[in-house]
Amino acid sequence: MEILLRDVVEDDLETFLAYEHDPEAVARSRFVPRERDAFLRHWRTRVLAGPDSFVQTIVVDGAVAGSIVAWDADDGRRFTGYWLGRGFWGRGVGSAAMRAFLERERGRPLYADPHEGNTASCRLLERCGFVREGTDGEYAVYVLH
Repeated sequence: MEILLRDVVEDDLETFLAYEHDPEAVARSRFVPRERDAFLRHWRTRVLAGPDSFVQTIVVDGAVAGSIVAWDADDGRRFTGYWLGRGFWGRGVGSAAMRAFLERERGRPLYADPHEGNTASCRLLERCGFVREGTDGEYAVYVLH
């Protein structure tokens, strides 16, 4: 299995939108998916155009598997997050992509805040060197120094 990171292209956004609307992904992440127009506007004007954003498409054997991003939050902390299509779960794709991303994204400390019940994402972060720092409501707070 070949796992690569590359810059996001416009055609990736429709795949990302479909992955964000997967019912199982929504249940695990506790993230409310955006409607298509709001999703595209957010990605085009904030994620891709953000001066502090670093975003990559995760590609597995030529197929778009998901996205991974880092950005500066309003409180000054740098965060990372990722989203994978369900067909790529449980295959080591997320861990491999995060490790490759962390070689390129050098901002530290780097935070992540998965839903506490999303144990797969919590384990992924721990495998990649993140340490749990606490909780913020229903969300775990992880940091990589």
